[in-house]
Amino acid sequence: MSGGATWDKLPSKNAKYYAQKTVIDGITFDSKKEAQKYLELKLLQRAGEVIELELQPEFVLQEAYRHKGKKVRALTYRADFRVKYRDGREVVIDTKGYRTKEYLIKRKLLLARYPDIDFVEE
Repeated sequence: MSGGATWDKLPSKNAKYYAQKTVIDGITFDSKKEAQKYLELKLLQRAGEVIELELQPEFVLQEAYRHKGKKVRALTYRADFRVKYRDGREVVIDTKGYRTKEYLIKRKLLLARYPDIDFVEE
């Protein structure tokens, strides 16, 4: 790890799916895998291959609405990264150790609502 990155593991109390929260550069990541991807993308950014790196981009899958007078919140999907590369590509990346049923449904909705998205699961 170069460039001043700091790597700290947070204590985990019954971590869901055995993911271990990890802190790098003061940012808490949900897993070591996600933190490692961040370091990889930061390295590509320093090399000039990545021109923009967004953490936790959110996509609306269904707008908020009212049902019988009650407001129903919007349904959203939050990926781990949105990356813009020097060659013009834009990629949405999600690092997964375990695919929950909720994740699989939201991924389907994401790809249906945003068919042109370049989505990568790692």
